[in-house]
Amino acid sequence: MSRFLTAFDRTLAVLAGLLTAVLLVSVMGGVVSRAVNRPFSWTDELSGYLMVWLACLGWMIATRRGGHIRIRVVLDRLSGAAFAGAERIIQLLMMLFGGVIAWKSLHLIWTNADIEAVTMPISTAWMYAPLLPAGLVTMLQALTDFRRPQLPATPETSLT
Repeated sequence: MSRFLTAFDRTLAVLAGLLTAVLLVSVMGGVVSRAVNRPFSWTDELSGYLMVWLACLGWMIATRRGGHIRIRVVLDRLSGAAFAGAERIIQLLMMLFGGVIAWKSLHLIWTNADIEAVTMPISTAWMYAPLLPAGLVTMLQALTDFRRPQLPATPETSLT
């Protein structure tokens, strides 16, 4: 399982890097085409789609790394058992949040599947498609974290 997760994390990072490069090319293409007074009609729309995908990839990467901001002022004041209980409640809520995002994304994908983008020959469902894996990753990571709750922060680790 560890090899799979390592490969998954690397795949997310590579995908994010590739999409960032494509976004850069798209934006630069739009800038150059406007500068020569022959603007491409599709660069703005493509850039919007790519930014949504990059935001969701960043969300998944941060979720996997435990990199989302956590305000632990109250949690750090709890004892071991109370901290573990609060942490479990937080992880249950994160599982619910990820599940709701994944479930609702299916509806968004389905209802937009037959609507074509304005300037590109693709479905607008692609705008909502990255919400499904982002919700699933959030839900599964919360399940993993639920099984092994974090320890209360020590003075040395509370600043990291």
